[in-house]
Amino acid sequence: MGNTGRSPLYHIMNPESVAIFGASNSMLTMGTSLLINMMELGYKGEIFPIHRELEEVQGLKAYRSLDEIARVPDTALIVVPARVVPKVLMDCGKKGIPSAIIVSGGFRELGQEGMALEKEISEIAKKYGIRFIGPNCIGVVHPYHRWNTTIFHYTASMDGFIGMVSQSGSFITQMFYHLKKFGLGFSQGLSIGNQADLDMADCVEYLGECKRTKVIGLYIEGLTRPDKLMRVAREVSRKKPIIAVYVGGTESGSRAGRSHTGALSASDAIYDGAFRQCGIVRASSIEELFDFCWALGTQPLMTGNRTVVLTHSGGPGAAAADAAERSGLHLPPLSEKTRAKLREAVPQTGSLNNPIDLTFTRNFEDLYQEIPRILFEDPDFDGVLMYFLMSMENLGRLVGKADSPFFQTMEAFREYMLGLCRRFVDLVRSRNKPLIGSSFLMRDEPFIRELEDLGIPIIPSPERSARAMGALYRYSRMREALEQEASERRGTARA
Repeated sequence: MGNTGRSPLYHIMNPESVAIFGASNSMLTMGTSLLINMMELGYKGEIFPIHRELEEVQGLKAYRSLDEIARVPDTALIVVPARVVPKVLMDCGKKGIPSAIIVSGGFRELGQEGMALEKEISEIAKKYGIRFIGPNCIGVVHPYHRWNTTIFHYTASMDGFIGMVSQSGSFITQMFYHLKKFGLGFSQGLSIGNQADLDMADCVEYLGECKRTKVIGLYIEGLTRPDKLMRVAREVSRKKPIIAVYVGGTESGSRAGRSHTGALSASDAIYDGAFRQCGIVRASSIEELFDFCWALGTQPLMTGNRTVVLTHSGGPGAAAADAAERSGLHLPPLSEKTRAKLREAVPQTGSLNNPIDLTFTRNFEDLYQEIPRILFEDPDFDGVLMYFLMSMENLGRLVGKADSPFFQTMEAFREYMLGLCRRFVDLVRSRNKPLIGSSFLMRDEPFIRELEDLGIPIIPSPERSARAMGALYRYSRMREALEQEASERRGTARA
């Protein structure tokens, strides 16, 4: 985990023990859902349910108060009515618990009375040295620690490389299943709610040191300490990408944010400028946020914006080319040298322009070995966009029904295609250039699943894949500028 042990978030995200307030044996309470989901992910630490009346909660020994617990828990999970939170937090402070996750809502987001209550819990926490996330959040998930304090079920098979920080709680949990559709998942996910104590800047700093986090995603409604976030992001962006979607830039979005988390927002122009200065890539939608996270979390940096599009079909190729140009990419024509190399592999019905349109080809070795090798070796291109039309199920129907000198059985065809897929990925990895795929086929197609599992992003439309490549190019430029700036500062300091 690197230096994350120094962060006040460490005990919240990696606790060896937890006291939970608000869980019972009733399925109608949120605290019960959180406890069950925690247990089902396989949390290995000690769990201390606090309940004044029950002797047992979900098969665990219950305690009437913290005084009955011999040890001091690493963190407290608080899911009780807002009016009770101050008393619970004070009890935690007296016990010496260093951190808390306050899921309870009913604070600043509800107006003056809630603001006063939020101020009260902040003062209690400060008095006892408690660092906390929330209130008005949905909890956190750290799958590698088997730690899930949210209302949605999370499985070990959904471990991933995306570190997510969100002011919206249910947004985090709903993304569990959206990401699963693409074989993706969180390295860690933090719902921060009202940010009364630990805020987005603290979370970015923490995730910046997490070795399993390859890219950081942010859902922003408003910032409590924009200056600190910018300072932290400038450092973290030099190590890993940060992608943000900001939803408070219009009057409607700002109004929704105030009622949701009490967030104070600013104009789109202000956030655009701030993001550019500190190396944060802005996404225009939630869908785009995760497209960008997928691409930037798996692909090498671009040295330039020169991009080649490889497609089986003219329509997707044209769509990708159009979106690529709009995203700041350049599609130069192929050199005569590259055209000459490709003529042996591209059908006569195909096109040697950019996009390269292969039309109909069943020479899989050319498609997934020779043609990509030629394009990756071409110094005129910095990245490849590739549209995948491969359906093993569709092609497999022909095996046994038409003469084939290569495949006598569907199983032999399947083994060959999956082996070819692995060789294709080896080829891509051996070159230090990005490849972002697109396809309307999903993970139920074995070839697509294999590509995704081996680290190739297959985004569900050509336009979205092109915009993701554009984001990769923008990040590459911003990171280069930040590195240059840091180098100049070091030189000045030595002088």
